Amino acid sequence: MAELFLASASPRRRELLAQIAVPCVTQIASIDENPLPDEPATAYVERLAREKARAGLTALGGRANAVVLGADTAVVLDGRILGKPQDFADFQRMLRALAGRTHQVLTAVALVSGDREAARVVASDVTFRALSEAEIEAYWASGEPCDKAGGYGIQGLAAVFVSRIEGSYSAVVGLPLCETAQLLADFGIPCWQMPTQG
Repeated sequence: MAELFLASASPRRRELLAQIAVPCVTQIASIDENPLPDEPATAYVERLAREKARAGLTALGGRANAVVLGADTAVVLDGRILGKPQDFADFQRMLRALAGRTHQVLTAVALVSGDREAARVVASDVTFRALSEAEIEAYWASGEPCDKAGGYGIQGLAAVFVSRIEGSYSAVVGLPLCETAQLLADFGIPCWQMPTQG
């Protein structure tokens, strides 16, 4: 059976794969994550997912039966990608912009093997309730937003900000499990790989 490698340092993506009982080995390879000029957000996340997976496969040096999963998530508001906050002021701008509005979260997942490549992009709409300045400051003080696209993590403390979600919750966290399972099956990797009892 093919062996799955995860081209991501994200503990959330590892946890999501574990949730559907798919074992993996982390194989990170760094890439340039800057958007290209005038690159649409959907194209951006798919390109990064594919490039991460390709870089991971290259780092494995042509290992037989290796399949590498790359993923990327972007928070998009009014057509603009909101990256990880640079500092508190940047974070404040992001959260104030997201408060009381609906934004889009795009997550791409790509699988690459020696002879195949496939990718899917999943869009979800996330609506925040109104936020007070005190809540924004307290959330920053928690330390959680620092490494999160858009300055928040839906699976963490910021769950209390989300009044509505339309789409895939797991995709907002970082990996669309329905679509990922379908891609894995196409590459010969089943879900629910339960350990044998004995």
